[in-house]
Amino acid sequence: MADEMRLIIISGLSGSGKTIALHVLEDLGYYCVDNMPAALLNSVVDEIRSSSDKPVRLLAVGVDARNRRKDVESLPKMIAELQADGVQTELLFLQASDDVLLQRFGDSRRRHPLADHGTELRTAIASERTIMAEVANAADLIVDTSRMSIYQLADAIRERIDRRKLHTLSALIESFGFKNGIPADADFVFDLRCLPNPYWTLKLRGLNGRDKEVTDFLEAQPAVIAMYNDILAFLQRWIPEYDKVHRGYLTVAIGCTGGQHRSVFMTDKLATALRTTHDPVLVRHNELDRQAIESR
Repeated sequence: MADEMRLIIISGLSGSGKTIALHVLEDLGYYCVDNMPAALLNSVVDEIRSSSDKPVRLLAVGVDARNRRKDVESLPKMIAELQADGVQTELLFLQASDDVLLQRFGDSRRRHPLADHGTELRTAIASERTIMAEVANAADLIVDTSRMSIYQLADAIRERIDRRKLHTLSALIESFGFKNGIPADADFVFDLRCLPNPYWTLKLRGLNGRDKEVTDFLEAQPAVIAMYNDILAFLQRWIPEYDKVHRGYLTVAIGCTGGQHRSVFMTDKLATALRTTHDPVLVRHNELDRQAIESR
């Protein structure tokens, strides 16, 4: 419906990028409220919806562990009530690894909101993870910002949140390298390390899975094509099922050893095929993006 309100709830761990996410949504035209008391969420939405002065159709609120614990734990129930009342509500949960959060707080010299009375920072982070566990479990989309720059996070918010049409499933296919860890936001993970590796061909080593020499090499490997056909058949079979239950987001991670050749090739090939039957299908190349940032 044209007049349906869209509510984005931004939650997650302190230091994971919640403020940046809200700023991006504000720039995109959302009415944003940070550090919202969770207990007031329904009341605020009702007040905004009933305002005849200037109707707000795009609303984003930040809810974090500074709330009372019982209010945080009741957030999934509040979201269900809002959805039943016709508010298109999505919960985005941002997280990062302990080491990254420690570094970010150290670099910024900010105090963690749960580090009162001399609480050690690592203990405060662990406590926050426990408090926010139920919220993370209820999230429509979890984004791990451990290896994201602020620009990559902003792009992710624009592509996955803002550009997703209401009542549609946004599918992301992302390549990664196992040597750097499996993406924490993945719903499905496929391992390509059993496939022939262009890295061991010296003239291909410095290239990546988007270069023609590499794609020609991989296209000529029967095992690569067989793996592609199997993964494609699986995704074509199950993406519509997720769509039927009104799932908003699906993330598929395709991994090889370094995230440079096989996984990049496979990610692009799968995305091209899936776009013929589903929209939107987005692509992210974690290792290539990281290399691009480091080379600046």
